[in-house]
Amino acid sequence: MLEALDAAAVRGWGRAALASVEAHRAELDALNVFPIPDGDTGTNLVLTLRAGVEAMDASSTDAAEALRQLARGAVLGARGNSGVIMSQLLRSLAEAAAGSALCDAAVLRDGLTRGARDARDAVKDPVEGTILTVAQAAADAVTDESAALAEVTSAALAAAELALLRTTQQLAELSRAGVVDAGGLGLVLVLEALARVVGAAGTGEPGRAAAALPRMGLCDPASSPHAYEVQYLLDAEPEAVAGLGDTLAALGDSVVVVGTGDGVWNIHVHVSDVGAAVEAGIVAGRPHRISVVRFADRVDPQAVVAPPVRTGIMVIAVAPSDGLGRLFEGEGVRVVAGGIPSKADVVAAIMASGAAEVVLLPIASGITGVAEAAADRVRGDGIRVAVVPTRSPVQALAAVAVHDPSRGFEDDVVAMAEAAAATRFAEVTVAERESLTSVGICQAGDHLGLIDGEVVEIGRSLLSVAFALIDRLLAVGAELLTVLIGADAKAGTESVIERHVRERSPLTEVSIYQIGRTRFLLVIGAE
Repeated sequence: MLEALDAAAVRGWGRAALASVEAHRAELDALNVFPIPDGDTGTNLVLTLRAGVEAMDASSTDAAEALRQLARGAVLGARGNSGVIMSQLLRSLAEAAAGSALCDAAVLRDGLTRGARDARDAVKDPVEGTILTVAQAAADAVTDESAALAEVTSAALAAAELALLRTTQQLAELSRAGVVDAGGLGLVLVLEALARVVGAAGTGEPGRAAAALPRMGLCDPASSPHAYEVQYLLDAEPEAVAGLGDTLAALGDSVVVVGTGDGVWNIHVHVSDVGAAVEAGIVAGRPHRISVVRFADRVDPQAVVAPPVRTGIMVIAVAPSDGLGRLFEGEGVRVVAGGIPSKADVVAAIMASGAAEVVLLPIASGITGVAEAAADRVRGDGIRVAVVPTRSPVQALAAVAVHDPSRGFEDDVVAMAEAAAATRFAEVTVAERESLTSVGICQAGDHLGLIDGEVVEIGRSLLSVAFALIDRLLAVGAELLTVLIGADAKAGTESVIERHVRERSPLTEVSIYQIGRTRFLLVIGAE
């Protein structure tokens, strides 16, 4: 019997929960009569938990990190009403465990309490007799601060099972059908899997709770007041998302908004006007991975859920800043951005791409190790992955420029690697302290010019150093100069640099991009 969950136990729980829900997928789909009798709750929970489990990293050293990976993957991969709510419950548990090496009884109590509250807050119009009610019952049952982990788990599971049986009387739709809530049963299966991992008393074979439920007939599906389920991921600041729930509620129902905690949100709504639902997301931020399902086109819920078939080649850039991320997205590249991503973040992006073959572009030398580790992780799943070594964003842009999937994966990777290697790169940054460089001593505030990672110029102004670097690159010949300008560069820098290049080398093509705030004022590439 475990006193606390470590990283291995968290991973074991994730796999056990997924296996249990997969085993009862058809039953969960058949029970699904609220909010729409569309027979997909089991399918959505399987896809949500599978995304979370696939995001977990076997090398994570503590329970908090394993839970964070599980929750983030689940939020990004959540499907449907119940799937998004389940992902919020996992995220709340991960937040409760943050900073703890182990997930003990206190963490689980806190996680269940947070989860019940946060999941209810995530739903625009909470309804009793659903997964929210079951989650609240589990949280209410674990107030004993002296209870051990197994006791907390057993109490939560027992209360959840009882609350699940009562859902039939709480919702008119469930009462007419004579069934319990499908999402609530999914949560009971997840808690049951946790109890088995912990070794809590009173837990037998997987699916004990599901097996104990009465088998009742279903009602005929009622017509939905809305024709479509719309779901998408949204990159946005919390304040921009604050009013999104109200906007979507005015358009439809079943509104659920859940975030990963780092600026990405999973948005779910049932509407008749798909365009208006997506437009609301555009106003708040950047919607992507948009999914629209017409309820009339739902497939047979008894159909087997097979792993997605992967096809095609996808280029994924691992970017150290949002500004660089937007630049590469503009070039048609999928991006993992937001600081230095973890291996789990890159793995999640690869798995979500749907591609059979993936080219990873680490946009800074410090990210190469993360990209390599992620590639090793997913190759075991049959995905072909190649990491093109790029030490600078301009080298990555050169690689993207020659990307041509029609010539085959291996030939394409070789061409991209050759283009990156043939691109010299220069950078301008500001010295933070007095230091000895290869060209002398610099003082704090000096502008440093680097070529291929080595300091070659020290100056008092951005432009003087930039001109010196450009002249060095043009001296050895350059058909194309790519200049990336950071947010801290002075206004007008772009036109001054372009004029300098035209004067020095009229035949050299110049491409200039703004890349937002980075540690470099300028990045210059010469091809």
